Amino acid sequence: MNHKGQIHRKDINVRRRRWAMVIGIAVNFLLSFIAYKTKLPFYFDTAGTIGVAMLAGVLPAMVTGVATNILCSVFNENALYYTFISVMIAIMASWFYYRKKYKKISRIILFILSLALVAGVLGILLQWFLLGGPQFFDVIEASKMISRSPTGYFFASVLVNTGYNVIDKGLMVALSLVAIHFLPENIRNSIWASSWRQKPLPDNEIKEVAGKNEREKRHSLKGKMTRMIVLAAIILTFAMAWISIQINYSNTKTEYTENAINAAKLVSKVVDADRIDEFLREGEKAPGYNEIRDMMYSIKENSRGVEYLYVVKIAKDGCYFVFDLDTEDTPAYEPGEKADFEAAFEPYLPKLFAGEEIEPIESNDISGWVVTAYYPIRNSRGKTTCYAAADVSMKYLSDYVGNFLIKTLLIFSGFFTMVLGYGMWISRYNLVYPIGSMTKRTKEFAVNSDDQKTLDNSVKTIRELDIRTDDEVEELYKSICKMATDMAEQVRSVRHYAAATAKMQNGLIVTMADMVENRDSDTGAHIQKTAAYVRIILEGLKEKGYYIQKITPNYITDVEMSAPLHDVGKINISDTILNKPGKLTDEEYEIMKTHTTAGKKIIEKAINTLQGENYLKEARNMAAYHHERWDGKGYPEKLHGEVIPLSARVMAVADVFDALASPRVYKPAFPFEKAVGIIVEGSGTQFDPKCVEAFMDNLDRVREVLKKYNPEL
Repeated sequence: MNHKGQIHRKDINVRRRRWAMVIGIAVNFLLSFIAYKTKLPFYFDTAGTIGVAMLAGVLPAMVTGVATNILCSVFNENALYYTFISVMIAIMASWFYYRKKYKKISRIILFILSLALVAGVLGILLQWFLLGGPQFFDVIEASKMISRSPTGYFFASVLVNTGYNVIDKGLMVALSLVAIHFLPENIRNSIWASSWRQKPLPDNEIKEVAGKNEREKRHSLKGKMTRMIVLAAIILTFAMAWISIQINYSNTKTEYTENAINAAKLVSKVVDADRIDEFLREGEKAPGYNEIRDMMYSIKENSRGVEYLYVVKIAKDGCYFVFDLDTEDTPAYEPGEKADFEAAFEPYLPKLFAGEEIEPIESNDISGWVVTAYYPIRNSRGKTTCYAAADVSMKYLSDYVGNFLIKTLLIFSGFFTMVLGYGMWISRYNLVYPIGSMTKRTKEFAVNSDDQKTLDNSVKTIRELDIRTDDEVEELYKSICKMATDMAEQVRSVRHYAAATAKMQNGLIVTMADMVENRDSDTGAHIQKTAAYVRIILEGLKEKGYYIQKITPNYITDVEMSAPLHDVGKINISDTILNKPGKLTDEEYEIMKTHTTAGKKIIEKAINTLQGENYLKEARNMAAYHHERWDGKGYPEKLHGEVIPLSARVMAVADVFDALASPRVYKPAFPFEKAVGIIVEGSGTQFDPKCVEAFMDNLDRVREVLKKYNPEL
């Protein structure tokens, strides 16, 4: 599929996800509205949330739940406070469906009970703290029937509300599962895939990308992003909640203080200042006293936040009450009753004695924590005869703000969880999965570089990721794809040239070996046979687990390729000695032995020229030491045991066996069994016992090689 086709498919998937959310919100709103209007003891507001969670994942479900609560607040003012419960249900439903728990009835029942427990307990706790108790009539009546005390009533309401939620959530889960069951599979898959910014990963790869164990999770990109998002969301939520509370507290205090000032001013207009002394003496008996007090009650009722409203006359020895209104907790002062000045008023006494206006006073004394607004009441001559006073209780204000705090935290908790989910969702699909899958595939690409076919498949798997985040991650992915493709092609070219070079080198090696062999009239196909025996022995050692760290596929190839050079030093031996039909003299034998040191020098010179290719190093080892013995009695350096290079120990077996089993100018070929017997006799003395064991385990292959080059035997 081309890039335009991918974009088109992505757009279709996203549109389907959005439609799923819209339908989910509509279903939630409609069912919730029906339940609310019919006064059923159910909410019926989570079917869409659960369905979207199962179809599209946790974030779309969170958005669906939160949007539902916002819309339901149109007819139910308390709906916003249940936002956190909706978000929790979205998380639980997404986990339930993602883990494929829906395939067993017992798991579905357990899921419904879990939803009911969370919604039932949290819901009733919210109602108790904010609204003073259960809100459904059925819950109230059932709780009263099974409880005999206030404490018992609380726990009974929790139990009853949870029971009703079992029915509520059971119906919602059933409705969601049925709707999803009848939804075409291609649409379900399309909605699920809409969240991915790449080709969706299988479950096992998701776990691998996300980190297999706790340590990997802590140090993974997902772990770091999660911690960062959680911290940011917590700070943001508490900062916004604190700012909201501070602003609300400040605004409410200002509003209440202004209400107190206005109330005091209104009282000053209804009180006849010329009759203050009369009101002090006669109280309720004075004409018009009760009417003024009734008007003060009316003013108080219409002044939000004002708890105490009264009129006092200021004197040197204290303040005398002219009017005072009863409250639920405090009886009113009688007319003429005196109260001492509180400490907070002392700085303002000079102005009060002078009849001047003063600013509102905040105090925490006899009357509790209050803000008091005083306003002078002047007589017909303009003289202040008393003061109208209004108190705003700061305790009432703090209780109000405390209640506001709880409501704010409840609302913010839902939005906080949604913001947290959004951050984790974005980081997971835009960063963690794309970068994690790229990392995994590039590691596989690096590991598989030894084999061209596997390397090409690795490039294919990288390109199949189809990452399309529309940001720097996608640019990184495109760069990696190009780099991997270019590297694979470069490796292919290098392998082509390397193969050609190796072929040329092999040809040179065989040519050099043939030059030596052609001088020796009796070694027929010696280099081909010994190379074949060397591979047979090395593969046998590897199969038995011997020298496992040494014997790699490359090592076997190097040794086999360089085996033909083991006798290259014979080029320095004269033809008379090399092709002598009889037994060599001691002097001639010593000269013959020098072919090992000569071969070593020849190959070391080649190594210096070619900068030390591995196969030539093994060629040097075989040329120099293939006549060394396991017991240390060989030549040229009398090395023993594993001090002798492994390639030379292997060549020793191959070389001697071929010399025994092939005809020479000075002897006929030994029978196969006799040649093998001599090799076995030399195990532990002349030969490495493990090499002999590997040789003996593969006699059928050895016989085939011998017959191939010596069909007459």
